[in-house]
Amino acid sequence: MKNLRRWWQIRTGRYETPFDTDTPFWAISLIAHLVIILLLAKVVMPESQRRAIGELLSTATDESELIDELPDEIEIFEVETDDIGDQADEALEEQAAQTPTLEFVSDATAAPETELFEAGEIFAAEMESATATVAEPTLEVLKVRGTAGAALKKTSGAVDRLAEEIRLRMAEGDLMVVWLFDQSASVRSQREVIANQFNRVYEQIEGFHEITQKELDAAGGKAPLLTDLYQFGQTCTKLIPKPTFELDRLREGVAKVKRDDSGIENVMSAVIQIGSKYRGMTRVDRKTGRPERNVMIILVSDEAGDDLQRTDEAVRVCVNHSISVYTVGVPAPFGRPETVVKWVDPDPEYDQSPQPARVSQGPETPRPERLKLGFANGDDDLEQIDSGFGPYFLTRLCYETGGLYFAVHPNRKSRQYISWGAVENYAARLTYFFDPDVMRRYQPTYVSLASYNRDLSQSTARQALVRAAEFTQTGTLGSPQLRFPRLNEATFVNLVSEAQKDAAFVMPELEKLVAMLESGEKDRQKEQVPRWQAGYDLALGRALAARIRAESYNQMLALVKTKLQFDPAKDENTPRNNTWILRPSNTIETGSRMEQAAAKARKLLEQVIEEHPGTPWTMLAQRELKIPIGWRWHQSYTAPPRPREPNQNNNVNMNPERRPMTNRQPKQRRPIPRL
Repeated sequence: MKNLRRWWQIRTGRYETPFDTDTPFWAISLIAHLVIILLLAKVVMPESQRRAIGELLSTATDESELIDELPDEIEIFEVETDDIGDQADEALEEQAAQTPTLEFVSDATAAPETELFEAGEIFAAEMESATATVAEPTLEVLKVRGTAGAALKKTSGAVDRLAEEIRLRMAEGDLMVVWLFDQSASVRSQREVIANQFNRVYEQIEGFHEITQKELDAAGGKAPLLTDLYQFGQTCTKLIPKPTFELDRLREGVAKVKRDDSGIENVMSAVIQIGSKYRGMTRVDRKTGRPERNVMIILVSDEAGDDLQRTDEAVRVCVNHSISVYTVGVPAPFGRPETVVKWVDPDPEYDQSPQPARVSQGPETPRPERLKLGFANGDDDLEQIDSGFGPYFLTRLCYETGGLYFAVHPNRKSRQYISWGAVENYAARLTYFFDPDVMRRYQPTYVSLASYNRDLSQSTARQALVRAAEFTQTGTLGSPQLRFPRLNEATFVNLVSEAQKDAAFVMPELEKLVAMLESGEKDRQKEQVPRWQAGYDLALGRALAARIRAESYNQMLALVKTKLQFDPAKDENTPRNNTWILRPSNTIETGSRMEQAAAKARKLLEQVIEEHPGTPWTMLAQRELKIPIGWRWHQSYTAPPRPREPNQNNNVNMNPERRPMTNRQPKQRRPIPRL
């Protein structure tokens, strides 16, 4: 069926085939019914009539005549040169404005053995206001699936896997490998590791070249493996004059990578440039039925990229010309676009102390799916935790082209806290990592942005989560005023009123947030994807808890300002309490409505912990549950301030001890370059 569908698309130039509609099922049904009718007829029909019909059929058509009418050969895998390559691409570009846009079909749960040839689906040209309109020309799309990611601790592990991938691809035919290196300063250490370990990639292949070198003249000088090197930043340039299989030249080429301090990484543009350059090699030869060479791109980068709007175009070029993309990259932070990298100036003449630098390395989804809420105790240690996957658009490029994304981080340890001091130089500070086997169930769906938005429109729960995640930028009631001395009435009332302003500032936003999420509750019960289940339940549970804390905080302040009185002193020698202290409590003292909402919040958070153990959602839910949702007043005593005595210098030493001067000058610290 796959071959017939592909044959039809090549011959007609159209995506839609009779095999994409109900025709195959109708035909199968017709044949099945005819067989049943014939069997029944054989049982019921008299023997004389069956014999007469058999003779009629045997004389009506001679078998040799039927064979003669068939074509001598049906070339299913042989493609006319004019139908692919440069001319075809030019024709497709001319048709783009007049042809309905098509999307690259992607199924996050599909295995690599999914059908290789399948027509795309027409998607809506208009997306939601949060995203830009994406237009894709009509293409013959090869539906090839790779692996979403491989979590590794060392770059050397990725190098070993790449060597295996190269050997596997060489078994299919001659191969062109194109290495594409990020020029940013933050990826310097990865480049050095790969340059030093190039022999691990080519050690077996280099020996193979030595054997075949004697046969190159007889074979027309065609080496079975060639490698080319490029660097990219704001632009993409070559590192060696021409492709080679000599290891020394490759090492020299990697050493020529120059740092680009522009801070711009146009990764998709670089992939498009290389894919367009080498697409001619992937043309199918009519005589052999194979391309001149298979092509694979190996991308080395530690950022998500700055031209992600060209992702669909990069996927189109690579998929349409059977070019696989592999990336040695970094893990994306969970639900966040940026991480803090431990930057150390590479020049020893300058200050070598580590500095925090923000780098774009995420998120792992095309649109936010995690609320931007701080914790009520001011804790933000979970702002940067591992998502279990690479940056979405780069990972999608690898996944849809049949490649692989390697998420490399030197501090990868499951469920162990990583302090700033333990983070290795040039690595991002991710405080926690998660088991890749557990996270496999929570893989994002790698599709185009338009297809992602269309999936959202099918579920109010998913829509509510994404809208809420994009909405939450103001935070919650973090580190509020908790101690209120009542030394005099005017000062006390003013202090309480100022604290109420903080709650009044966040309350309207939290009300909108909860209402937004609750609008999707009717579709939550229908949700079957674990990632969306965990994301929605955690978001609603945390939003409810944040709203209850802010609202009950405001009500408790109103209560203490008007109704509460201090207890009488125990005896004459004990001063009467004069200070109110508000402490977190699991008891809700401001009404049954809030008690019901608090119970709902706890249930949702506990449900996340029970159903999604070992995931970032569970870690956030556990942290949220550690903080009580309600408040309770406690009494204490604050001594009045002592009057200031005259003629005091406030303990300022008028004759400080002079420190000896030193000739040692500290090293100069340079500003962090754009990463």
